[in-house]
Amino acid sequence: MTLLEVKGITKRFGGVLAADSVTFSLESGEMLAIIGPNGAGKSTTFNMVGGQLRPDSGQVLLGGEDIAGEPPRVIWRKGVGRTFQIAQTFMSMNVVENVQMALISLRGQTRSLFSRASALHRDEALALLDSVGMADLAGRPVSELAYGDVKRVELAIALASKPRLLLMDEPTAGMAPKERAALMQLTADVARREQIGVLFTEHDMDAVFAHANRILVLVRGRIIAAGTPEAVRANPDVKRVYLGESGVKAALAARRQKHEAGLA
Repeated sequence: MTLLEVKGITKRFGGVLAADSVTFSLESGEMLAIIGPNGAGKSTTFNMVGGQLRPDSGQVLLGGEDIAGEPPRVIWRKGVGRTFQIAQTFMSMNVVENVQMALISLRGQTRSLFSRASALHRDEALALLDSVGMADLAGRPVSELAYGDVKRVELAIALASKPRLLLMDEPTAGMAPKERAALMQLTADVARREQIGVLFTEHDMDAVFAHANRILVLVRGRIIAAGTPEAVRANPDVKRVYLGESGVKAALAARRQKHEAGLA
C-alpha cells in the first residue's frame, strides 16, 4: 500500500529554488533512494519530509495525513523514525541503555534523580538489539564500538518507535565497504519483514543500486529520472547530467575494480 505521498513540495532560500515541485510516493516495505550531485536538493527534500524544513507549498501525506510543516517531534510520534549522517547515540552509555532511553522517551516517562531507569523496557530493548545483530554487545559502552556497530545501535534506536516510515540520511557515511553492504542489507531485511517504508539519501552508488527498489535522481531541485535501478542506470539524462556519458554501470564497475584491488 502507498505509505508516503509527496505532492509538489517546493522550497526557496532567497532567490535559490532548492526544491521545485518534487513529487513521488513510497510503498510500505519499499526502499527508495534519492540521489543527485551536490546542490541537487536532496537534503532539502529529505528535510521537508522529516519536518526539519517547512515546504513553501505542496503536501507530505503519511498514510493520507498531511504532515508538511509539522515539527520533527510530532512527525516522530506519527510513526517516522530517522537515522543521521553522523550517528546520534549516547556515547557515555552502554548499548542497551541507548535503546532503553529511546523507549522511555517514546512513552513520555520521567524518573526522579533518586530512581533508576536501568530496568525499564530492558527486554524490549534487547529484542530490538537482537533484530539488528547487536544483542551480544548489549552491555558494551557505545564509545568502545566500531563505527559500523554504532550505526546498528542507531538503527535499533530508530526502530524503537515501531516506525511506518524510516528516514536515513547518508546511512553508510564514514563506514568501510563491507560495513556499508552489511548495514544496507540489514535495513532491507528489516524493511521487508516489518513492512517499513525506507527513504534514504546516499552518495555510495554501490549501496544505492544494490539495495534500493526505486531511485529518484534530483538535479537543481527537480526530479530528472525515477524508476527501478535498471531504468535509472539506462536513463540518458542521468548519464549526461549526473554520472557523465559513461553512465552508472561504468561508474559501478570502476568502483568494484578499485575495491577488489584494495584501493577503495
